Amino acid sequence: MAIMGRYCKAYPIAKFREYAGWTEKIENIRKDKKIVDGKEVELERQLTDSDHLFLQENYVVTDGVFKDENIIFDAVTAEWQDFCRQELKFEIPDYATEEEAGSENATEV
Repeated sequence: MAIMGRYCKAYPIAKFREYAGWTEKIENIRKDKKIVDGKEVELERQLTDSDHLFLQENYVVTDGVFKDENIIFDAVTAEWQDFCRQELKFEIPDYATEEEAGSENATEV
């Protein structure tokens, strides 16, 4: 079951690509769904500069709002966290960092 974190923020993929250590796990890109002959089929897609990805509270980047699905980038280092704070101005609000907001309290969807 997918887990919804307490906080995430969307950015254009072009902003993430400015990070020198950026890599993309393209095998985890969310697939598009389409009805063909009455059946739902999944279609491969590619990330373009017009796509948006989600920076999660744990600094993992996903292709969707759930923090444990479609993980595109998970090489979380001190340098990556600095990039997020300095260049992306990513700041986790106080309400998301309070004690009761621990991962054990994340919302499952």
